[in-house]
Amino acid sequence: MIDTPQVAQDRIVRRKLSDEVFDRLRTMILNGELKPGDPVPAERDLMTRFGVGRPAVREALQTMHTIGLITISHGERSRVNEISPTTAFTQVDAIAQFLLTAAPENLDHLKEARKMFEVGLIKIAAEKRAEEDLEDLRMLLVEQRKELGNAQDFIRGDIAFHSKIASIAGNPIITAMAEAMLKWIFHYHTSLLHWSGREDITLEEHERIIEAIAARDPSAAAGMMEVHLDRSAANYRHHP
Repeated sequence: MIDTPQVAQDRIVRRKLSDEVFDRLRTMILNGELKPGDPVPAERDLMTRFGVGRPAVREALQTMHTIGLITISHGERSRVNEISPTTAFTQVDAIAQFLLTAAPENLDHLKEARKMFEVGLIKIAAEKRAEEDLEDLRMLLVEQRKELGNAQDFIRGDIAFHSKIASIAGNPIITAMAEAMLKWIFHYHTSLLHWSGREDITLEEHERIIEAIAARDPSAAAGMMEVHLDRSAANYRHHP
């Protein structure tokens, strides 16, 4: 008998027991029965509660650990994680790393996405910035200048500077997204960086960016950020 589209759509698919256990545990977190920091019930208790064997419980717990809902520690009780925009984006780090490594052309796509994202964000920063935001940016610039000649720490300073600009928007999802993109570009490709000895120019551009934000000039800030990202993008590329 050949299935019609309607028959295929209506067919009941038998689910794995571990999937059912996962759904029950996730519901316990969503309804507050298990809160961030709480220990996850022991395997034997879960087996009794759900009427399943140890393999189903262990597979469900491992899935929860993999996606960041709980942390499994050997020799200690597993605990429920606090879920935030940052932890959510952290869960795709491994996939992002694989994507950028397996298909190097995606690095250019990511740099383009970053440019669109940050040029828009800096306009918001110029409009919403407070004096303490300017103080933070200036201090980050001072700290980054101290790392001239130290590529790893200079990169960390760059990430901190751009992350701070993103945070001025006051939107935790935007901040987490910006930090994730910066991490994917910088951290996963540190070994591929091509330094042209223009770190001084980077610092000068950062200073001009701060000046534009301080002047509450969204257009000038966006233009400076665009120039900065276009120039610095060439530093991050795959080497043959």
